[in-house]
Amino acid sequence: MAPSSTPVLLFSLLASLFVVTSAQNCSNYTFTANRTFTSCKKLPYLEAYLHWNYNFPSTKVSIAYRAKQDSTSWVAWAINPTGQGMIGSQALVAFHNSNGSTIAYTTQITSYSPSMLKANLSFQVSYLSAEYSNSEMIIFATIGPLDNGTTVNHVWQAGSSVSSNIPQMHSLSSPHLHSFGKIDFLTV
Repeated sequence: MAPSSTPVLLFSLLASLFVVTSAQNCSNYTFTANRTFTSCKKLPYLEAYLHWNYNFPSTKVSIAYRAKQDSTSWVAWAINPTGQGMIGSQALVAFHNSNGSTIAYTTQITSYSPSMLKANLSFQVSYLSAEYSNSEMIIFATIGPLDNGTTVNHVWQAGSSVSSNIPQMHSLSSPHLHSFGKIDFLTV
């Protein structure tokens, strides 16, 4: 009888480890500087996560966007206030610049060949910063007030190279082309 229960026990153990690992990758993730976030979602593409705290009275949201990436690459997270997808997105971008420090800035995505140069967004962004830790690039920011309520169209992206402190074109593989959706900051 014992030999037949071994596969079930092994499967249960492996499933438990997967659940614990998944939870640690999202809600139990430990940020530097004692930063904490009440909500988190594993995004379906590009090994990315979005953490947030929504402040209802002010309609502002503090976010931490993190994605698996090597140190010479870039990441971006954006809100598209006018539609779905890349065009029209208001982006937060992070990468290591030529002097080796991690930088973050805002840019507007107005075409399929955006300049990726610094630009103001249609909503306020404060406390923008970035860090590189444990093979992940992390963007921190507070955005808002949000004019369109708690549900927004968002886009996330990653590229493999930066040239002259300007992120270069990302891959056109399926995960990169499908890295967009809606998120409601009042739900988990």
